[in-house]
Amino acid sequence: MLEIKNLTKDFGPKKVLKGINLKVEKGERLVIIGPSGCGKTTLLRCINGLEIPTTGQITFNKEDLWINSKVNNNIRQKMGMIFQAYNLFPHLKVRDNLTLALTKLKIKTNAQADKAAETMLKKVGLLDKIDEYPNKLSGGQKQRVAIARTLVMKPEILLVDEPTSSLDPNMINEVTNLMKTIADEGMTMIIISHEMSFVRKIATRIIFIDDGKIIEEGPPEVIFKQPKHDKLKVFLQKLEE
Repeated sequence: MLEIKNLTKDFGPKKVLKGINLKVEKGERLVIIGPSGCGKTTLLRCINGLEIPTTGQITFNKEDLWINSKVNNNIRQKMGMIFQAYNLFPHLKVRDNLTLALTKLKIKTNAQADKAAETMLKKVGLLDKIDEYPNKLSGGQKQRVAIARTLVMKPEILLVDEPTSSLDPNMINEVTNLMKTIADEGMTMIIISHEMSFVRKIATRIIFIDDGKIIEEGPPEVIFKQPKHDKLKVFLQKLEE
């Protein structure tokens, strides 16, 4: 479904990604772990077309995402992105946050977009908040609205950057349970997370990135119980402290 070959990304003299090779199959839930600054978010932003790779190739269903440093928007529209900071439009009600892209891109009529928004908000348990502004919502509710806004576009793959990083424990459960439900419905996902209980619950495969390179990968039971690389062992031990 998604394939990355020899991907590098430099910011001036700083080399952030150093030759990433990766395949993600349909229905897989790949979780990326690693220390802060290792290149996780940069990798996700290259996949979503927000950062131009320095070298390398990204293909989605065998089509190139980047052509002559320009993103292929037909492919990009098949990818949904969920950010840790929610990125809701504060001046728009929840309803309008969900319908804006659907109507602007002429994917649905206003009436169809309203119906889709209502259906998706019901799915995430927030239909009663449809006419609220984001500043009236809790952090967990904002993240669930952000997830609903992404899902209403019917993406083929979901890219998720630290969905629980700014939430308290109760809100973390709200979001992780929703993400697990979405995963169980067959959604292909690439997720960055430091929340290891969430990672254990949702991942079918984990990759550990350090200093811009994939150091180790495998299923959760192997990564957590039988890590091979010393850097991964140290990383996991620090999370447990």
